[in-house]
Amino acid sequence: MLKWEKDCSELLTKVHNSNPLVHNMTNVVVTNFTANGLYALGASPVMAYAPEEVADMAKIAGAVVLNIGTLNHELVDAMIIAGQSANAHGVPVLLDPVGAGATRFRTESALRILSEVNISMVRGNAAEVAHLIGEAREIKGVDAGDSPSSSHVDLAVRAARALNTIVVITGKEDVITDGSSARMICGGDALLTKVTGAGCLLTSVLGAFAAVEPDLLLAGTAGLAFYGAAASRAAALTADQGPGSFQIAFLDELAKLHTGSLEGHVSIREAGTTTAGGTR
Repeated sequence: MLKWEKDCSELLTKVHNSNPLVHNMTNVVVTNFTANGLYALGASPVMAYAPEEVADMAKIAGAVVLNIGTLNHELVDAMIIAGQSANAHGVPVLLDPVGAGATRFRTESALRILSEVNISMVRGNAAEVAHLIGEAREIKGVDAGDSPSSSHVDLAVRAARALNTIVVITGKEDVITDGSSARMICGGDALLTKVTGAGCLLTSVLGAFAAVEPDLLLAGTAGLAFYGAAASRAAALTADQGPGSFQIAFLDELAKLHTGSLEGHVSIREAGTTTAGGTR
């Protein structure tokens, strides 16, 4: 077993053994799928939105996930309350800036959260991440336009340095970076793009791994790798059956993940960084 496989596998065992509580302030489209996916993985989901309780919920969680998929002013205010409570109690906070760049309100809300909460990790597609650092890229609704994956590493590094956080850009190949080191994870399947909430669930899965591992670059790498492995295995089992069968099989494969699941399904490689500068 390669070192990265061993490190990732040890984190999966930690998730299974500790059953981390992930507090999701996510969108109404994906709530059920997110909860079921976290249960399948071995984590424990909770969805709490009321400003009267989010601070209390955040401080007892292993991770807090803020997802702006169906946002309004009141929800953004509650997200900031939760995020600041998590910050005060040493709980990692992940931001999924769904559709940032599609409307001014979405972009400004994501930037407000970034300015008022110490975000541990940002996960989005290339267009969403680009708009967070003032770079225009095509976005259609909440989906990214096509862009070459070769440019994702440099974009992710620029964003990590500008936002002072771990940045994950997902696509045909996933990129994760702290602004200094960068990794590319190749796995998964294109059918993930046909399942509503697949990206949102991924952010929450990353939260589950972040809840058990303070090295967030490692935690994110493990989450991306095992998510991709489950998708790859599900796609092989449901070939020619369509996205409905794939979705069910994907949840099953998340539940069946074990320390040997990565072999033959996922590859991880270090990616060179060319942008000058540094980050924490």
